[in-house]
Amino acid sequence: MKVADPIERARTLLGMRRPADAERELRGLLAQEPQHVAGHALLGLALIEQRRVAEAVEEAGEAVRLAPDQWLPHYAAAQVHYRARRPGDAMTAIRAALALQPEYAHTWDLLARTHMLLGEWRQMADAARRGLSIDPQDAGLVSLLSLACTNLGDAEEARAAAAHAVGLDPESTLAHFVHGRAELRFGEPRRAAESFREVLRLDPGFGGARDLLVAALKQRNPVYRWLSRLRGRFPGGWRLIFLLPAIPPVILVFVVMAVLHWVAWVAEAWTTLRLARARTTRLLFEGVDARVAVACCGLVATGAVLLGLGIGLGQDAVGVAGVAVMALVTPVQEAAHTGSPRRRAVLYGWAVLLALTVAVSVLVSQPTVALLAVYTALATGWVATAVRGRLTDAL
Repeated sequence: MKVADPIERARTLLGMRRPADAERELRGLLAQEPQHVAGHALLGLALIEQRRVAEAVEEAGEAVRLAPDQWLPHYAAAQVHYRARRPGDAMTAIRAALALQPEYAHTWDLLARTHMLLGEWRQMADAARRGLSIDPQDAGLVSLLSLACTNLGDAEEARAAAAHAVGLDPESTLAHFVHGRAELRFGEPRRAAESFREVLRLDPGFGGARDLLVAALKQRNPVYRWLSRLRGRFPGGWRLIFLLPAIPPVILVFVVMAVLHWVAWVAEAWTTLRLARARTTRLLFEGVDARVAVACCGLVATGAVLLGLGIGLGQDAVGVAGVAVMALVTPVQEAAHTGSPRRRAVLYGWAVLLALTVAVSVLVSQPTVALLAVYTALATGWVATAVRGRLTDAL
């Protein structure tokens, strides 16, 4: 067996996202050849994919120690530090790799991503452009350039680069993601929503796209856009909500906003359900999205029936409970469109709690309880924003 065989197998397994299998291959190689530089470098990558940071850093450091005059160990070390969210160490390793081999486009890609971690958008754009001078057809580098330009406020170049990235690789989640970011940043929430839906079609587990899809759908609400601009003019603008008791008419603005959110979520469910049933788009909306759409349409139908029964029978509690059931569309959709699994679980738990409250209101014949459930369900948009923004990244 040639020594190169385990290396090629390990690279293939890493490309297939099977780091544990790649680790087994590489440990077998290193048991025979303890000084194998590429073996230590790739083992570092396999370990960081499994979030074993300390071991990954040790293996990458060993590769650099064995061959400090080769660019590949430095590049692998940079990858390990970048994925471990250690931008300072990653930057040092990247610069060492570039000093030895400045004509490798992927190193410039990694440099751009590291500047992104640091929020250095100008340097990120410069690194992406340098990489594109080596490989002009690299969709990843074009996508990173678009993202940098979006954060720099350069609408024209951001949109042009994003469109170019999608054209180069229509199956790239990153290309569609940055296209959505550019459209959302520069006032085209409808187009942004389409891009984020495409990201989720390609990769249903892309949590950030779900969160930004929610933002795009909300930005389509004119009242929400107006309030966002107003909030942006005041530091800590969310505290304006405490002025509601002093300025009662402002309450009407929030009520209208909440109702418009509900209407938007119902329209989203209906559109998804229609596309899930259409012959040409059925395969695009299988799974969770279709089930959530069915559930939300079912909530509207069930709530309408209960409202009709309440009116017909003169049962206020049943009628108001029907409205509350329809209002549950908002918490269900907010939960379904949340990226983090644990945050999503929190919001689904919130929806279940509201549903139980509605059921109790009917059992005890208390329309007041059901009415509070209506208000709370419609206000879930703000609850969801707090959950997404304030729980720690460890969730």
